[in-house]
Amino acid sequence: MAAARFRVHGRVQGVGFRYSAQDRARKLALRGYVRNCADGSVELFAEGERAQLEKLAAWLEQGPPMSRVRRVDRDDLTPTGRYQKFSVTY
Repeated sequence: MAAARFRVHGRVQGVGFRYSAQDRARKLALRGYVRNCADGSVELFAEGERAQLEKLAAWLEQGPPMSRVRRVDRDDLTPTGRYQKFSVTY
């Protein structure tokens, strides 16, 4: 098991990024959350199988079609086991 927190910068709010990320994470059987941040970025916390987490990380570099990802910051963390599914939070 692995976990990471991502901060995605660029045009990532108002373009369906959170819901696309939720859909992608659920298809990869990851758990955690995604939310908008006050500075215009999007934060994600995801945990699950390392290979699936890497697939999500690769997807975040592009995002959904209307987004324009400029930069993705990543912090690898210890899995918490706290989340049962992947959700959009506010």
